[in-house]
Amino acid sequence: MRRAEHAWRLLRGLSWPMFGITLLLSALGVLFVYSACYASVEGTMRALYRRQLLWAGVGLAAYLGFAAFDYRRLRRLTWWIYAGSLLLLVLVLLIGTEISGARRWLMVFGIGLQPSELAKLAVVLALARKLSRPGESLGGFGALAGVLALVLAPMILIIQQPDLGTAMVFLPAAFVMMFAAGVPLRSLLVLLAAGSCAVGVFLGSLFLPARLGVSEEGQARIISAVGLRPYHRDRIEAFFNPERDPLNAGWNKMQSEIAVGSGGVWGKGYLKGTQNILGFLPRKVAPTDFIYSVIAEETGFVGSTVVLVLFGGLLVLGARTACAARDKMGRLVCAGITATLFVHVFVNIAMTVGIMPITGLPLPLLSYGGTFMVVTMASLGIIQSVHIRSHMYPHGF
Repeated sequence: MRRAEHAWRLLRGLSWPMFGITLLLSALGVLFVYSACYASVEGTMRALYRRQLLWAGVGLAAYLGFAAFDYRRLRRLTWWIYAGSLLLLVLVLLIGTEISGARRWLMVFGIGLQPSELAKLAVVLALARKLSRPGESLGGFGALAGVLALVLAPMILIIQQPDLGTAMVFLPAAFVMMFAAGVPLRSLLVLLAAGSCAVGVFLGSLFLPARLGVSEEGQARIISAVGLRPYHRDRIEAFFNPERDPLNAGWNKMQSEIAVGSGGVWGKGYLKGTQNILGFLPRKVAPTDFIYSVIAEETGFVGSTVVLVLFGGLLVLGARTACAARDKMGRLVCAGITATLFVHVFVNIAMTVGIMPITGLPLPLLSYGGTFMVVTMASLGIIQSVHIRSHMYPHGF
């Protein structure tokens, strides 16, 4: 009886708007993954929507499980989760499966696991525990060095896969969490300046050697020395001048912009997006990185705006839960997860409409991907756990 009463209290404490938006976006993901693949002649591609439906079901179970689980107990598990994520990232580099020149997956019983997605949540939990520790001097050099070490360790491993886009997600999430934790503004500005300098070094290593007349071999060595690959330069060059290489590096960007723009106000109709059906928008990336292009072409400005409104609502609810949290760790976990989701949404949509370089970041709950779907749903479940406990104990724990 007591367990039933407790379960009922948890159910009543759910943020139903957040739950409803999550379910709706997940359902739209299955529908448009099907749309992105149904014209493919490859049987494995056409079956992706079934896998997406399966992962959405697993993700929903993770969502409800973490919502019922008291997030405060994660404090004792944080370092184990973080260490496990680092171990998996190392194993990827050693025995991971290489696909299209990138080693990002571990095959477990025939299922591809992407540890970099697990690392995002692990870093958020680790930072939340460290920054919420009683008596922590947040403005000191030692504290900031510890935060940077927690963030840079997985970033370095992910860059080696190589996956620069995913690695860059950690920085804005960490910055938001430090701000929410009360790190002095002066320290944040110093970190921001250092980050800007690092970006300048990366961009300089990509483009400056060529302008100085360095040989191709020398350019490759310089790019490799800073942990980048020549294709990073190709993607940035394609962003500024896609016509320079329209059949290779600039193809995805140009076709994505055409798909988004050709949708008009109301779209061409479900399963009627010509850029997608005719294969101009490559079928290997349409259900993943460019799912928003498929949605925009088939549902037009109205449908794509509805998607933006749904994501906006999800992010606002996450931020409100962070503000209403009854303890610092809960606030920081919600802030970190919400910031991570925002970066994914902003970068992916900006990429598909041509205002940012192509980075390969998927769109939460919509893009095809098993690990990404389950981790995203589990993360949203943790936000629900914070929401539930905040309402169950309105005057503090």
